Amino acid sequence: MLGAGGSSGARRGGSDRRQRIGRLGEKHAAALFTARGGVVLAQNWHHRNGELDLVILDAAGRLRFVEVKARTGTQFGTAAEAVTGSKQHKIRELATAWLTENPTRWREVHFDVVAVDLSDESNPRLELLEDVM
Repeated sequence: MLGAGGSSGARRGGSDRRQRIGRLGEKHAAALFTARGGVVLAQNWHHRNGELDLVILDAAGRLRFVEVKARTGTQFGTAAEAVTGSKQHKIRELATAWLTENPTRWREVHFDVVAVDLSDESNPRLELLEDVM
């Protein structure tokens, strides 16, 4: 049993904060796409190999797999820098799995990153990086 003040609780608290920041970033990213006429087809889509943050059908009918990277500062690098080559490979694998489960004929498929700066949570800054993979 974990104690209330033990180090495991501190790690869990950090994890809770990261999850809260991640979910907040995803909420802002989804709002960005819906404001542009897009539809969220999936959010936090889980597969045995991982999770897709957002799957969007944009206003032009293009399917967009969106990786959301939220940050509260730059001490760990920028949000876009966090999408490494191995992360891109994993997103492509997950996209293939999603497409297998959702076999509609998509006109175009794109891979985007939304970097969400939450250093001031009341005034988030979003940067959409389209077709980055």
